[in-house]
Amino acid sequence: MPELEATPGGAIYLAGPTAVGKSRLALEIARQLGGEMISVDSMQVYQGLDIGTAKASASDQDEVPHHLIDIVPLDHPFDVQQFLTRTADVIPGIKRRQHVPIFCGGTGLYFKAFLEGLDPLPPPDPALRKTLENTPTKALLEELRENDPRRYQSIDRQNPRRIIRAVEILRLSSQSPSDQRTSWSRENPRGRLIVLSRQPDELRHRIHDRVDQMMGEGLIEETQNLLTRGLRENPIACQALGYRQVIEYLEGQYSKEDTIQRIKTKTWQFARRQLTWFRKQPHTKWIDLSGTSLRQQLAAILQPSIPSSP
Repeated sequence: MPELEATPGGAIYLAGPTAVGKSRLALEIARQLGGEMISVDSMQVYQGLDIGTAKASASDQDEVPHHLIDIVPLDHPFDVQQFLTRTADVIPGIKRRQHVPIFCGGTGLYFKAFLEGLDPLPPPDPALRKTLENTPTKALLEELRENDPRRYQSIDRQNPRRIIRAVEILRLSSQSPSDQRTSWSRENPRGRLIVLSRQPDELRHRIHDRVDQMMGEGLIEETQNLLTRGLRENPIACQALGYRQVIEYLEGQYSKEDTIQRIKTKTWQFARRQLTWFRKQPHTKWIDLSGTSLRQQLAAILQPSIPSSP
């Protein structure tokens, strides 16, 4: 492969479903271009959520600087507005070092907000949030249906956190979540999002292998330790894939074998939702990694190497 170079200060945006192979590819891109990683993952921000979120190893982080990993403790909330603020803080330093920002992750909302812009959302209100958490989901959905039918139709009804946040925005803001989403600028995005994919059977196999690896690395023990540090008190972090199912196992709700299978199933379902999200986004370039070598994958992304500006 010829020497690859990028315009200093440019950026690469690499997205895709869990276990597709984003991190390995992004790390190699960073080696080729002299890059620094910016994690676009709503769970990797939490300190201690290591195995279950497949964080980069210590050696990888020593070799290539990683940003927006381990930046908040378990008892702190984190949202898209904070992601934008933190990202704005780290980009100038990457530019000064004349390195390439490589955005890598699977949280579609964070990518969309950064690339297309996002109207300021009202910050969480602890008192209102507590009230909503104690309100039946059926009642929250009915409120959403009456006040924001578009969001009601599209929202993931198996995700109480998103339902609560949607109703919270309704009550705190003069705009509905849907109105705020349509105000995003689609005409002049900061750059094109590269979305990685694989054939379904291959992706499912990779997910199963990853779950087995996480269990072997000590996901149960990590979850036990996190529970002593307040994991259960964070309604977002304790719902993270893998951790939620292990908590239910530790509570005696499922056997270990059933828990492993449930994590695999839930992760596959999550990956499909991620793919659905990215398919609906404009300004994307899709690359199928199935049956390709790392060399071929790099060539598909970096030749010609014309990063977008952050």
